[in-house]
Amino acid sequence: MWNWKNMQTLAPPPGAEVDFAACLDAFPQLELAKTTPQDPIYHAEGDVWKHTKMVLRALLEDEHYAQLDPHDRETVFFAALLHDVAKCSTTVIADDGRISQPGHSRKGAVDARIALWEAGAPVLQREAICRLISVHQVPFFAFADSRRGQSPEFIVRELSWLADLHLLTMLARADILGRVCPDVGQVLVNIELVREMAGEEDCLRKPRAFASAETAVRYFRGAQLHPDYALHEAPGSEVIVMCGLPASGKNTWVERECKGWPVVSFDDARSELGLKHGENDGAAAHRAIDKARSLLRTRERFVWNATHLSRQMRGKSVDLCLDYGATVRLVHLEATRGELLARNRARDTTLTNAALLGMLHRWEAPTPTEAHALSLLVNSDREGK
Repeated sequence: MWNWKNMQTLAPPPGAEVDFAACLDAFPQLELAKTTPQDPIYHAEGDVWKHTKMVLRALLEDEHYAQLDPHDRETVFFAALLHDVAKCSTTVIADDGRISQPGHSRKGAVDARIALWEAGAPVLQREAICRLISVHQVPFFAFADSRRGQSPEFIVRELSWLADLHLLTMLARADILGRVCPDVGQVLVNIELVREMAGEEDCLRKPRAFASAETAVRYFRGAQLHPDYALHEAPGSEVIVMCGLPASGKNTWVERECKGWPVVSFDDARSELGLKHGENDGAAAHRAIDKARSLLRTRERFVWNATHLSRQMRGKSVDLCLDYGATVRLVHLEATRGELLARNRARDTTLTNAALLGMLHRWEAPTPTEAHALSLLVNSDREGK
């Protein structure tokens, strides 16, 4: 059984080679890459595993790789190893025979998160790896025809809040060099332009500075403003939005850290309505949202306690708070697999452990661009929490 300490040995030091057999043993899902086809125009080298091996070799040949400290070397290596891990489950073959894997970056980040969580990887390093995977192709197109209709400046600034752009551009270079396709030269130019702009914006190895957290939040939601000029902040509620799987310790954390704060909870609303887990979620959500609106109107501080597993679900809660001028801090809690299942068995709940584990495939940990502040916390029984 592979754990994080064992996995760290997979990231080769400068001058060494990749142990591909060990990589497959540590991450069994990669075995499916051997039989996952790719579009022959952009991946004439063949299947996903051939491409992955070529990417890893290109990464190790990058002059910057030897200059990285062990932590960063591990981070970019595992991002490269797992960057296409979800192509096996997202492959679509059209009627004309063209092959695509829509959404494989986002799904790959989720798959990598589950595997690294089960191995016990440190949460901050794990999320650095997963964010690299989620945006690994964005530098290809930032200075081409932006697929999102956003300026290169916006894309680079946002990327800097999601990933170390030095590591991201290394990963992107390895990704394009590790394939056989007609546009390698142009993509390499685009990647270098991202790197140059990151240098100009002073965000190659750190998030782009903003005049205030409010300015950053509104900018990343599309407000037309400049990062260096603070946006006027209207007074509003102070809101803590909880995130995390059931049984991760959210209730305990709220009771300890936010004594006396009003709490908005879908679970509480469900209980008040006499509903079981998964039963008439719409009614429970409506009741909770009405309570949140009431607190926001009076500018009271409160905690919004829910799983908020996906960015889409968090976004609904956060957007509502921002509409009322609130300041929002996301607090993401998690525990080990064993602790999570043991706690859930001991709880008075209709949620089974099987159903809880099924929720892992919707687990998108929050990112710094989503709110004014973010805390990623491990609520471990071993830490006495």
